[in-house]
Amino acid sequence: MHKQSDTPTETNGSLSAEATWPQIERRRYQRNGDGITKPVAHPSAAPPVPSLHFSTQSLPPAEQFKAWRAYMQPIIDVQLPDNVTLEDGFIVSHTVWHLGRMLLVRQQSDAYSYARTTAQLRYSPIDHWYLGLRRSGEAWTEVDGKVIKTGYGRVAFRTLGHPYRGRCTQSEIILLYMPYSLFSSEAGLFKSVNNCILSGTLAELLASYLGQVEAHLSSLTLNDLPGIVQTIRNMIANGLEPCLRSDPEHTEHSAFGTMERVHHYIHHNLHDPQLTADKICRSVGMSRTRLYQLFEGRGGVLNYIRKQRLQAAYEKLQDPANQDRVLDIAQTAGFEVAANFTRAFTNEFGISPSKVRKSLAYFPSENTVTTTSDNKQISFENWLRNLDL
Repeated sequence: MHKQSDTPTETNGSLSAEATWPQIERRRYQRNGDGITKPVAHPSAAPPVPSLHFSTQSLPPAEQFKAWRAYMQPIIDVQLPDNVTLEDGFIVSHTVWHLGRMLLVRQQSDAYSYARTTAQLRYSPIDHWYLGLRRSGEAWTEVDGKVIKTGYGRVAFRTLGHPYRGRCTQSEIILLYMPYSLFSSEAGLFKSVNNCILSGTLAELLASYLGQVEAHLSSLTLNDLPGIVQTIRNMIANGLEPCLRSDPEHTEHSAFGTMERVHHYIHHNLHDPQLTADKICRSVGMSRTRLYQLFEGRGGVLNYIRKQRLQAAYEKLQDPANQDRVLDIAQTAGFEVAANFTRAFTNEFGISPSKVRKSLAYFPSENTVTTTSDNKQISFENWLRNLDL
């Protein structure tokens, strides 16, 4: 099996990372005797674009795919092809640049299959849109029975908020992860374009622009990013128009757009103790009857809010930097009585809040992480979870 070794940074050790962050030095990581990466500061002028790098290149072959699977766990479950074993090894290079309201990823990997299941969505608050520009290899992705194939130069668009599955050959791909709210003005458009292939001149221009952005990442600074993000956002929205025109079910977009607005409002007001059905209706401009109809399949709007608050509490308990008392986290989640919070939390996740706080490993992860000068933890998962904050 051909193994790719072209990585953006020189690494030493099993898992490697390079991270930069605003207002701190550019850091290069080297491994000490106990296998822990530690930062070595190098002076830097203007704040560069923050980046992280993950690679399995230096791991023993039998450990490579396990590390990749743990790394991707926040988004998808990955599996080896049927004719490949762990002992065969799995080479992947995954570099992430934080563009502010987008994450840009360059990934080179061996073949694997992937799935984002309904069960995984239950535990994951990550519902971003993402775009994939394939540089080499092929992929087949199925959403609701519809399969699309992507190859060289093709641009695919889909959401992490809906189940999907697929497989890819040995590939190189550019990925963009974008928060739900970035396209709020086009909310009604995106139901039909989930798992869509962008085509035509606009798609070609988008692919070219992404290539230019990628080529200049080393020279870009944080001040450059807002304009770049806005340009990419607009190009994607315009590029999706042909997909919309070819969709025979476009008459359903209005209802979907309403759900998008409600979803967005709830997520940005979770900590409001007065977040009620009446307040949502007034803010979004809809009747209580319509609101209840939209959430009928999710156990009701109040049940949905409760689940989202419990998920937010879970994330706080799992964050090593968060020192809030469990009682304080419970109250933020809308529970005045700690026992009621513990009962609801345990019923939702199958583990008590105290055990999550104690172990910090209910969903084990081997993500390479580092910290900034203010002790803020940096990892791919952390960036994904907080992209819309």
